[in-house]
Amino acid sequence: MELPATMPAAVYHAPHDVRVEQLPVPEVGPTDVLAEVAWCGVCGSDLHTVIEGWAKPGTVGGHEWSGTVVAAGAESGWEVGDQIVGGPAPTCGVCEPCRAERPALCVDRPTPGTGRYQGAFARYKLLDGTEALKVPGGLELRTAALAEPLAVALHALTQGSVEPGQRVLVSGAGPIGALVVAALVARGIDDVTVSEPSSVRRDLAARLGATTMSPEDLVVPSMAEPMRLREDPFDVAFECSGKAVAMEAVLAQLGKAGRLVLVGAGIEAPRFDPNRILLNELVITGAYEYDLGGCDDALALLAGDAFPVDALIEPRDVPLSGLLEACERLFRGEIAGKVLVLPGAGDRTGEAHE
Repeated sequence: MELPATMPAAVYHAPHDVRVEQLPVPEVGPTDVLAEVAWCGVCGSDLHTVIEGWAKPGTVGGHEWSGTVVAAGAESGWEVGDQIVGGPAPTCGVCEPCRAERPALCVDRPTPGTGRYQGAFARYKLLDGTEALKVPGGLELRTAALAEPLAVALHALTQGSVEPGQRVLVSGAGPIGALVVAALVARGIDDVTVSEPSSVRRDLAARLGATTMSPEDLVVPSMAEPMRLREDPFDVAFECSGKAVAMEAVLAQLGKAGRLVLVGAGIEAPRFDPNRILLNELVITGAYEYDLGGCDDALALLAGDAFPVDALIEPRDVPLSGLLEACERLFRGEIAGKVLVLPGAGDRTGEAHE
């Protein structure tokens, strides 16, 4: 197909300053594929970028996307018309983390955000053919856009070593927290409590199968009482808000040998009680990116009939020009589900998917 010379993209300039501009359509190299982006989800990292200024001016965000190949290099392994999502970046395969099947920790991978390609808040997305994954037959591209964040949620469950019969706390029910809840329920974890200040997000968590509460209802013992446990402590906690005060509060909700998984990123560092960690043998770990094969697992889960996709995705999509407003509303906790942006051709924006 004949491609245009330029494409619309949402370009970050400064906090609360995102402009839709015309950028050159990327040139396709021998191993590259160029996809027309169908949908791109708004991630928590995009909120850090747009609202808190984590990105460099002139950059384009967006990494939770699905689309259709419109141009493919001769060595890419893909054909025009293939439906794809973005997958994990290649790893060296030989370092110690790779041999331990922990690809996110590969020592040969570049620092996040320093790669040569821009994000998917644009009509077209260029990537190396090795970084694309095929969308299973019958799975809608709109649903497939959830694959990347769902893979993050599945990796969090792996890091938490969570098992049926355990009590689980999820702190923060934004889009990634909601996906963690949905993944827990899909894995047969039926004792899930969500701590979330936003009423609309508590409502979503309840619909997904969780018991809900406000953060102020959490009982936090003082640092002078490191051995004191709540009456019904949790075995595993997933902190998805990235807020320091939430990380500190959640640690105090764990029972002996409990496990805290940090899923949400934040700027402010928490102050953990070392005596509580030591005397109760608590484990604190992070969850970064995906399991080996995690994106494929996410696509398979999305292709099934039981996963609550309709509850997790906001019913109305937004255009590139609506990205900033969506980020601001997500940041304030006014939106519960995943917001999908429509950067591609055609006017489907504002369309309800109810």
